[in-house]
Amino acid sequence: MEIIDPHLHLFDLEEGDYHWLDSDSLPDWPDKHKIRNNYSESDLDLPGQLSLNGFVHIEAGFDNTQPWREIEWLEKHCQLPFRSVAFADLTSESFSQQLEKLSDYKSVVGIRFILDDRATELLSNPVFQQSLKHLEQQKLIFEAQLSLLDLPAIKLLSDQMEKVPELNVVINHAGFPAALSQEWMEAVTALAHYPQCFIKCSGWEMLDRQWMVETVKPYIKFVISQFGLSRVMLASNFPVSELSCSYADLWRRYVKEMKFNDSEKKLLMHDTAEKLYGFKI
Repeated sequence: MEIIDPHLHLFDLEEGDYHWLDSDSLPDWPDKHKIRNNYSESDLDLPGQLSLNGFVHIEAGFDNTQPWREIEWLEKHCQLPFRSVAFADLTSESFSQQLEKLSDYKSVVGIRFILDDRATELLSNPVFQQSLKHLEQQKLIFEAQLSLLDLPAIKLLSDQMEKVPELNVVINHAGFPAALSQEWMEAVTALAHYPQCFIKCSGWEMLDRQWMVETVKPYIKFVISQFGLSRVMLASNFPVSELSCSYADLWRRYVKEMKFNDSEKKLLMHDTAEKLYGFKI
């Protein structure tokens, strides 16, 4: 079976910054030191019956002052087909100039600017809103990382999607569901209303280091019930995922234990990512 992993990170500690990996930086994880290592595509080991057809690299804090440096590093070192989601500051008046610089790199298909606890503040910012319009005009994807329990932020994000209907928005890590709560389900349902909104199921280790398939299956099933198979992707969040299990074991869990049929697997683990991120494999 062929896989495209739509959410992973590679690190080069000698070339990049990665200050978030420092022990005194957020996130405040006591085991964060375990992933303070170099990671390249050679570390993306899969069991024999699976093959990695490509991946989407999500910005990893390589250099947020010059985000194109991360893209240069990737395009120099990666051999597998890949697409890049770069960092750029949507609150900056020079955002359009940042996009122009990043457009020089053939792998760039989108931008991530982490929302998290500042989601309401950022989504209310007129400069941020104008930057979303720039992304729409450039046909770039916006990767939205925020908690779906933040219902005021979900309302603001929904309002923005009304204003930029051609902008593809991808919700990262299923919106961090700590439980199958009414609030989370309401947010998923609200966002699924927008055909340009997609969602990636990943990041389970950030909520529970001991996560098992039975724990996350209800979230994945509910997301699929609302978004449909053609707008849902299963992803790894490597190497943060290594805090729970190996890369091979994570995909084995998805492929073997989730009990999807072959056509479901093909969409969730390959075809949707291939189409959305513009792979030509």
